[in-house]
Amino acid sequence: MNAALAGDARSGRGPGAAPAVVDLDRARIERALARRRRYKYVRPMVEREGSGWRIVSPNCSRNVDPDGGPIDIAWLLPDAAGGWTLHARDHRRGCWVVAASKLRLAEALTLVCADPRREFWP
Repeated sequence: MNAALAGDARSGRGPGAAPAVVDLDRARIERALARRRRYKYVRPMVEREGSGWRIVSPNCSRNVDPDGGPIDIAWLLPDAAGGWTLHARDHRRGCWVVAASKLRLAEALTLVCADPRREFWP
């Protein structure tokens, strides 16, 4: 397994992280998503992905999934230094692309929720 996916106990968010810390991160992400600017009428889900969090949402624009099914929006991955790497989903290539790194969680969530370039909410 990739070391980045395995997490790091020092970051407080790896496999050995206390459940309360992990639950707090999830709650912060869910709270931020409720305040986003785009697609306010859909309910995204926050799911564990490795040592980070994946945001999944119905594709209401139907740009990616013509049936409006769930699509990946963003992946937030903690790093060993206590920062976060934010990934956007490249739906055409079927892979994650680093959008920004070494961010505080609040900064990463601001990018996802504002999304002025439509990187996250297609």
